[in-house]
Amino acid sequence: MSHPSHSVCVYCGSRNGTRDAYATAAQGTGELLARNNWRLVYGAGDVGLMGIVARAAQAAGGKTFGVIPAHLLAREVGKEDLDRFVVTETMHERKKVMFMNADAIVLLPGGAGSLDELFEVVTWRQLGLHGKAIYLVDVEGYWQPVMALIDHVIAEGFAEPMLRSYVEIVPDLAALEAALRDDLS
Repeated sequence: MSHPSHSVCVYCGSRNGTRDAYATAAQGTGELLARNNWRLVYGAGDVGLMGIVARAAQAAGGKTFGVIPAHLLAREVGKEDLDRFVVTETMHERKKVMFMNADAIVLLPGGAGSLDELFEVVTWRQLGLHGKAIYLVDVEGYWQPVMALIDHVIAEGFAEPMLRSYVEIVPDLAALEAALRDDLS
């Protein structure tokens, strides 16, 4: 396969979650990245949705770039058979390396770590530090409470209405693929 045209950072859970739809979305995300020759940039784990996305991308012939801090190598089962496997000293370094090596950001369902990553890249966008697209794949309405929180923050005067425009909710993988094609073309 040729050199990837773009890289997409995927933030998602190191667990599978309670719904089969989450794993299905992770599988489909890895496949759509490979199909479009977009390199997966992610947290280098081989557990939960992270592992599903990476294995699906690899199985479909896609390129992979994983970044993991040394202290999580055992816990997240560092996936060392990636095209690029980077071990950092800290979580801050991990997030910086992932972000800097991506042209767009995609969030699948996840926990506190995924929320941290989301709000960090949204904050950086708010501060004018980047203009990268941030997509939330709304698997079975997963991200609706977060969007309600963002609306609440705006309504209560803690952010400008522009904040809402920094994240784009996509209802499914077909919509994600179309949005990424538009964004990365």
